[in-house]
Amino acid sequence: MSQISSLFVTRLYHAYLSERGNPIDASELEASCWSIAQDDEAGQTWCDENGFPGYTSYASLTDLPYRFPIFKDLVKTLNKHVKAFARDLEFDLDGRKLRLEDIWINILPPGGIHTSHIHPHSVISGTTYVAVPEGASAIKFEDPRHAMMMAAPPRIKDARPQMRPFHYVAPVPGDLLLWESWLRHEVPLNMAEEDRISISFNYAWA
Repeated sequence: MSQISSLFVTRLYHAYLSERGNPIDASELEASCWSIAQDDEAGQTWCDENGFPGYTSYASLTDLPYRFPIFKDLVKTLNKHVKAFARDLEFDLDGRKLRLEDIWINILPPGGIHTSHIHPHSVISGTTYVAVPEGASAIKFEDPRHAMMMAAPPRIKDARPQMRPFHYVAPVPGDLLLWESWLRHEVPLNMAEEDRISISFNYAWA
C-alpha cells in the first residue's frame, strides 16, 4: 500500500496577542510607538543613511521595555506565547530558556517595503501588529527549500497551502506571528494610504 508523508515541517504560530497574559492597551501601544519614533534622532538618522523607508528602532534602541511600561507588559505576554510555541516545536532546551534578545518598532509608510531576510543567531522571531490600515502589506514567507529546487516545475495555482512556494498572512491589529528565525520573509509594497506599524523581536537560547 502506497503512502505519502510530510517531512521536515515548517511551523508558523498565529494568535491574538490577548490570548495569553494581561490585555495590552492598543491605543497606548500605538501612541508609545509614535512617541519613541519622534524622539529617536539616532534611529531617524540611521533610516535616512541606509535608505530605510519610514522608521525602525532596530539599529538605535535596545531598551524599549525600560523606556515605556507598556513594552515591559508586552514582553511578559510575548514570553508566554513563545513558551507555547517552543513546546509545539518540541525543542529540548536542556534546562535553559528562550529569552528575549531584541525588540524593535517598525513604521512602514505608504510605498515602503522590507526586503527578504532572515534573523541569524536567533531561535524564534516574530511580529505583533499595532496598526494595519486597509490595503497594508501582508507578510510573505518563503519556502526554505527554494535554493535546492533548481529544476523543479512551478506549483499549480490552487496547490495546497503547505505546497506553495510562498505563504502570505494578512494581519490585523493585535495579531501575533511567531516562526523559527531561519525562515525567510519580507514585507511587500505597502499599498495603504497610512502607515503600517508593527513590533518585531527575536528570542535566543540562553
